Amino acid sequence: MANDDAAAAAAVRAGDESAFASLVERHRRELRVHCYRMLGAFADSEDLVQETFLRAWRSRGGFEARSTFRAWLYRIATNACLDVLAQRPRRVLPYDVAPAAGSGTALPLPMDGPWLEPCPDHLLSGAVPADQAPDAVLVAKETIELAFLAAIQHLPPRQRAVLIMRDVLGWSASDTAGSLDLSVAAVKSALQRARSTLRRHLPRSRLEWGSVAGATAEERVLLRRYVDAHRRGDGDALAALLSEDVRVSFPPLPLWVDGRDSFIAGSKEFADAGEYRYVETGANLQPAAAVYLRRPSDTVFRLLALEVLRIEKGRIAEIVDFNDPAVLAAFGLAPAL
Repeated sequence: MANDDAAAAAAVRAGDESAFASLVERHRRELRVHCYRMLGAFADSEDLVQETFLRAWRSRGGFEARSTFRAWLYRIATNACLDVLAQRPRRVLPYDVAPAAGSGTALPLPMDGPWLEPCPDHLLSGAVPADQAPDAVLVAKETIELAFLAAIQHLPPRQRAVLIMRDVLGWSASDTAGSLDLSVAAVKSALQRARSTLRRHLPRSRLEWGSVAGATAEERVLLRRYVDAHRRGDGDALAALLSEDVRVSFPPLPLWVDGRDSFIAGSKEFADAGEYRYVETGANLQPAAAVYLRRPSDTVFRLLALEVLRIEKGRIAEIVDFNDPAVLAAFGLAPAL
C-alpha cells in the first residue's frame, strides 16, 4: 500500500478530520475534472467535489484500504454524479436541439438549457497528479475538448461513467465493475455500446487527433491570426482561416450555422454595432478568444463572449460562442478593457 493510502487508512480509523481533509485535498483538481466530464457543467463540478468529500467523511468506516484512497474517492465522486444525472436532462449544444439557421432566419430567444459549459485552462493544469502515468497527461486534451464532452452527453449516465473510467482513467473492467456495482460482463457490454455511440457523434477526423496536453504551436499561431483578422476587420483573412464546412454555435441561443458562407453572412447581419477587440485565452485545452465590444455610446470595451475554437488540418472547424455571464465569470476575464 502506498504511503498516502496507509496514512489515509490510519486517519480514517482515528477519525482525524484534519488529516483526512489534507489527504482529500490532494485529489481536488483531478476530481473536479472527473466531475466536469461526467456532468458537462463546470459550475456544478466544484459542488460535486465538495459533496464527494462530505460523503467520504461520512462513510469513512467503509474505507478498508483494499483499493487505493484515490480510487475510493473516484468511486464516491462517480456515484454522486450519477445521482445528479438521474434527476436532470443531458447538457447540449445548439446543434442538438435545433436545425441549422438559414438565410433570413430571425434570432431566437435564449433558452435556459441546460447547456454544455467550457472549462478554463488554468483549472486543468495540474489536474493529473505528477505520480500518475505520463500518458494520463497526454490524453488530457482529447478527452476534455468540447467535441468529446458534447459526444459523451449522448450516452446514458452509467455508460458515460463506464467509458470515462475505462477509456479516460484507464481502469480495469474489474475495478470499474466494483466501483459501479456492476458485473464485469455488464461493464464490457456498456463500454462496447458507449464506444459505438461515441463514433457516431464525434467529428469525422476524431481518430486523427493527436494525444497532446494543450493547444499546439500551430493552433496558437492560427489563434493569433484569427484575433488579428478581427482586429483589422479583414473579412477575407478571417474567411481564409475557416473550414468550408465550419460549424458555429451560440449558446444560450438555440442557434447554429453550418458552413463558412452562412457564418460570414450571418455575422454581417446580426453583429452588434460597435468596435470589437479579441484577447487570446484558452478553454478545454483548446485555443479560445475573449470577445470585447465597445458600443457607439460607450467609452470602454466590455466583455461580450468567449469563443472556443476546434482546429482541424490547419483550419478552424468549429467555433462555440458562449455569452452566458456565469460562464464568462468563471474564466476570471477582465470585465472591461
